Amino acid sequence: MRFVIIGGDAAGMSAASRARRNDPGMEIIVLEQGRDVSYSACNIPYNIADPRREMEDLVVRSARAFREKQGIDLRTGHRVEHIDRAGKTVAGRTAGGEPFTVAYDRLLIATGADPIKPPIEGMDLSGVFVVKNLEHGRRIKTFLRDRQAKRAVIVGMGYIALEMAEALSERGLAVDLIKPRAGLLPWLDPALSQPVRELLVARGVGVHDGYPIERIIAEGEQLRVIAGELRLEADVVIAAIGVTPNASLAREAGLDVSVGGSIAVDRGLRTSDSAIYAAGDCADSYHIVTGEKTWIPLALRANRAGWAVADNVCGQQVELPGVAGTAVFKVFAMQVARTGLNEAEARGAGFDPVRVQIRSKSRAGIYPGAQPVYVSMVGDRASGRLLGAQMTGIDQVAHRINAVAVALLAGMGVAEFSQSDLAYAPPFGPTWDPLLTAANQLVKQLKG
Repeated sequence: MRFVIIGGDAAGMSAASRARRNDPGMEIIVLEQGRDVSYSACNIPYNIADPRREMEDLVVRSARAFREKQGIDLRTGHRVEHIDRAGKTVAGRTAGGEPFTVAYDRLLIATGADPIKPPIEGMDLSGVFVVKNLEHGRRIKTFLRDRQAKRAVIVGMGYIALEMAEALSERGLAVDLIKPRAGLLPWLDPALSQPVRELLVARGVGVHDGYPIERIIAEGEQLRVIAGELRLEADVVIAAIGVTPNASLAREAGLDVSVGGSIAVDRGLRTSDSAIYAAGDCADSYHIVTGEKTWIPLALRANRAGWAVADNVCGQQVELPGVAGTAVFKVFAMQVARTGLNEAEARGAGFDPVRVQIRSKSRAGIYPGAQPVYVSMVGDRASGRLLGAQMTGIDQVAHRINAVAVALLAGMGVAEFSQSDLAYAPPFGPTWDPLLTAANQLVKQLKG
């Protein structure tokens, strides 16, 4: 069997490696349009923060290792431009412009996601960047070094935008964040986003939400972001407003598409063509709370889906239950975490949501270093089911959210979760963990 994979990052190389372990004799061909494979994209902002580090430090496994140690036919610089489903071939061009055609028995589309470039005049100017892959990171680091940049404007206020705000601040740049709509991290409960805003301001970051950007102009080497009466000067501008699934190959091949334009797959990652799979940020998934299709591009899902595709290609029957949208990031000292649905998402999914917000402590009150922990938790009034939670704080927040993620996978009710036997010791939390305090309060509200 010939297993062909389009895309050489998380889902693609996880599938290739797993397929090789499952079937040492399988012919595996990976077609990657760039020069980088198997790298940690999530680490790019942290790499940019340190001028001493190289982007190559983020490569998890080299192309040479895949070729020589695992016998995978990995072809970098090969851009696939067409899928012929009837003939079971893919075709494209190399970086040098040479055409190629490759036949397949089973095909995996693992083309990931593309950064969104907002339709703003001036986005093509020198000094304006997006950040998604290693090549983007290289260009940003080279520009910062060569221009000795002192000021940055970041368009957006999501995960990557805030991580980049920290990274550029750590390099000594003055940073401004700007976005058209009001609200920092709009999916986050306002009571939880306020400490994040306060920390950003305290660290000297300008936070300008509710300012539609009209254009970006260049005055010599200086850039200026124009948003009504607001004028923000910069040496570098980073657009970090999100990503969109790279599903154009699938659409042009007539495969079904789904939420947000992602490739529609079943729980076994099969597309509407039984010989073609899709995995990673280009494909949809099922939400474990709603049971409905969703598109949440996160690293763990991409790697897990790659494994599942390989197992299915090798004759096993593997299905994935779905995702809860569990995510965590930091901005300076602040940790922000979420899983499941917020109140608005729950209502949109047809639930009758009840939400509580609590403030607790990260450690026992008498133990040195205890800091505030803010929790927002949502349950369904009709069923009592736990629907989701969010947390912020500067101490011991990140991994606490995992308890809720497990509870969501298990379909637990709020009352059931409130009885969880969570670990306690003064250095790690109060006797009543912040999540248990929130759950106890939510149980009362659900009964009211």
